[in-house]
Amino acid sequence: MDSAPFSEELSERKVCVVGSELVENYTVYIIDVTDGQHRWTVKHRYSDFHDLHEKLTAEKKVDRRLLPPKKILGKNSKSLVERRQKELELYLQTLLLQFPQATPTELACFLHFHLYEINGITAALAQELFHKGEQLLQAGEVFSLRPLQLYAVSQQLRLAKPTCCNGDARTDLGHILDFTCRLRYLKICGTRGPVGTSNIQESSLPFDLSVFKSLLQIEISECSSEQIEGLSTLRTSLETMNIHQSTQSMMSVLVPEATEFSQWEPEGAEPGCPVTTVVPVWRHLTTLDLSHNRIGCIDNSVRLIPKVEFLDLSSNQLSSVENLQHLYNLVHVDLSYNNLQVLEAAHTRLGNIKTLNLAGNQLQNLSGLTKLYSLVNLDLSHNQLAQLEEIRNIGSLPCLEKLSLSSNPMCIIPDYRTKVLAQFGDRAAEVCLDSKVTTEKELDTVEVLKAIQKAKEVKDRMSSGDKKISEDTRPPALLCSSSSSLSSSAPPASSSSSSCPAQQASSQGNHK
Repeated sequence: MDSAPFSEELSERKVCVVGSELVENYTVYIIDVTDGQHRWTVKHRYSDFHDLHEKLTAEKKVDRRLLPPKKILGKNSKSLVERRQKELELYLQTLLLQFPQATPTELACFLHFHLYEINGITAALAQELFHKGEQLLQAGEVFSLRPLQLYAVSQQLRLAKPTCCNGDARTDLGHILDFTCRLRYLKICGTRGPVGTSNIQESSLPFDLSVFKSLLQIEISECSSEQIEGLSTLRTSLETMNIHQSTQSMMSVLVPEATEFSQWEPEGAEPGCPVTTVVPVWRHLTTLDLSHNRIGCIDNSVRLIPKVEFLDLSSNQLSSVENLQHLYNLVHVDLSYNNLQVLEAAHTRLGNIKTLNLAGNQLQNLSGLTKLYSLVNLDLSHNQLAQLEEIRNIGSLPCLEKLSLSSNPMCIIPDYRTKVLAQFGDRAAEVCLDSKVTTEKELDTVEVLKAIQKAKEVKDRMSSGDKKISEDTRPPALLCSSSSSLSSSAPPASSSSSSCPAQQASSQGNHK
């Protein structure tokens, strides 16, 4: 939907009573409201019109005769309903003409301007913050706003008009701006499909975040990264950022300037090739959650978040792990439910992380995890791990305490738990496998498996040693036998010499 800004000069307001419905024993009239390109539906019974009229006659001096009178008998007859439908439409149209600049609060609420029209939306929000804003700020609670509300505020700020049009100081836009300047925790949740009874698609409405000057945490969901303006202004304050179901790339979130400049470098980077702009880093951002998006790669925009400790990229479309070597402070990484099939030399990309979630991928081997020496928690559930031998790649990790392997093919192997724990040797008791603490019975079985394995290794060494001795001694014997047959006619040697040089060398070697 086209998201052209509302303005009183451009938008044309219309109201039509387009039909009626019989609900129980009374008639409800269907009102179609148009404001520029936005339309919505409101339903009211006659008594609602009567209550509205009473308020307007008392407070706004509206002519009492303007509203058609009540009817007691035959109030639901078809002819009366059709006639009244036209009379109520004329009544509403007359009211809009009577108040062209500032719609009375009672009429705005009756037509649901507070839900769908920018003046009504901002007035309702300002009034709410006038009463509760200070309390919310002091409590430090997360405050939720809709993209439509932020769009309305952004558009209001662009209009050349007073911040309070209807004469009610409680609805002044200044209450909103004061609140947004001081707010620390914000949640923005959009909708799929039209809003309420309207044709408004929130995903097409741009909104500006530059009015928020002190945000520490922001959560955005069900929006489009293209509609979010002013996100870069939060770089100086933001500590936690959660964005879900809103983007296809990390670049559009972390470096929105990338659409304007072909080349850029983060501030503080060593000068290299010519760049068109230097982009400030996210100075205080330590937590970045971009889960449940459609991100296909980890691009070099991560160079702008050097202080991030917690990174969640789960439920995306990643097939490789790149560029994370720029994040020297990483501690917790969530890459679950992506398209990873292999993870080579993970230590060169992930550094000294403590928690790694790789659940829900297509991993078949763990050879790339052998040097993650700081790893404490590892989730490998819901992968394609079939061979117990793969556990040897992580069995020597000195700090690993929690390991999840559930829903892998290897889990159907008899005595799966004890065979996995046996791969950790003397540390078997320290490992919690699949969220279950190792029992004494399992440890006893592990000791038996370790003894069997040790005996097997000793036997293999002895077998290989015997084979080696056999291989070392056979050639001299053969050589000696050949020499004896060839020299059978030769005179006997002295008692101090060996029967052949090969035997002598072998004898000397054994003596040594």
